[in-house]
Amino acid sequence: MNIQQFNQQEKTKAKQQLFNCCGSTTWTESMLEMMPFYSVEEMQICADEVWKATKETDWKEAFTHHPVIGDLKSLKEKFASTLNFTTSEQAGVKEATDDVLMELQRMNEKYQKKYGYIFIICATGKSAGEMLSALKERMENNPEREIRIAAEEQHKIIHLRIEKLFV
Repeated sequence: MNIQQFNQQEKTKAKQQLFNCCGSTTWTESMLEMMPFYSVEEMQICADEVWKATKETDWKEAFTHHPVIGDLKSLKEKFASTLNFTTSEQAGVKEATDDVLMELQRMNEKYQKKYGYIFIICATGKSAGEMLSALKERMENNPEREIRIAAEEQHKIIHLRIEKLFV
């Protein structure tokens, strides 16, 4: 698909594709209002502007549309609509040992209990060990700092997913 095809498709299909890039209703609706886009680069710039205008509640909504890092079962079941994104994004988990996966699960539970949302990281190109290290490191953050880091990671994911729309 190219940018012209994206712009010409039915709004409901464009909305779903945008929502798959970022599970925030506010972000998706704002992006729809900015259509048509004249290039992928312009779309990325608009995505940046819209994301910067979102609030913490929007970020947390977007986070709920991601599987837990390392939870391959939920990747297949709950997140079928974004499976093409999340499977490649979490490819580093497929090679992980059972010990690393169990530690990821344990730390994810601790993280969610502490912060109230799942651990968000732009996982593309990262091994399970790297993600586990980042998770442990970020557990030391206070809630205000961590929500900002998680939002920036979501921002990176948005960019990657927009790129994947046009590959």
